[in-house]
Amino acid sequence: MPICTKCKNRLEVSQLEEIDDILICHSCLYEKSKPFKIFPIGFVENELARGLNFGLKGNKSNISKIHLFESQKQFLYKLEDEKWIMIVYYFHKPRNIRSVFPRGLDNKNVGIFATRTPDRLSRIGISNVELIKIEDLILFVKNLDAINETPVLDIKLGEKSRW
Repeated sequence: MPICTKCKNRLEVSQLEEIDDILICHSCLYEKSKPFKIFPIGFVENELARGLNFGLKGNKSNISKIHLFESQKQFLYKLEDEKWIMIVYYFHKPRNIRSVFPRGLDNKNVGIFATRTPDRLSRIGISNVELIKIEDLILFVKNLDAINETPVLDIKLGEKSRW
């Protein structure tokens, strides 16, 4: 069994994260906080995939479809009136986490919180997108940077809305 480099406990792999090539257990990382459950409300359909390093393979300005589960239909009321919405999603294909690395935008060395990398502990992503149309339980959006089959966790009013 692998060992946490901080507390030296032997644990199952599922109870550890690899950060900067060292294993750290969830108790050390999250200060003994208890996990909680979040369920998806749908999933993404598009032609985007993870790139080898930073970025995406494909064009995020192409239209993506967000397929919502039938149980979400009642929550769509008047969403079509909005031009900008925020999509909250789960990074379901994580890679090794680096605490500091060159940011893809400007090559400046920064920590995870100063980037949009999907390689983060929370595995939660957000995108402010343009809502093109809604057909039944499918939202058509532009500028979504989630890859194909990404689980969608929530939809909120977007940053460029009339607030």
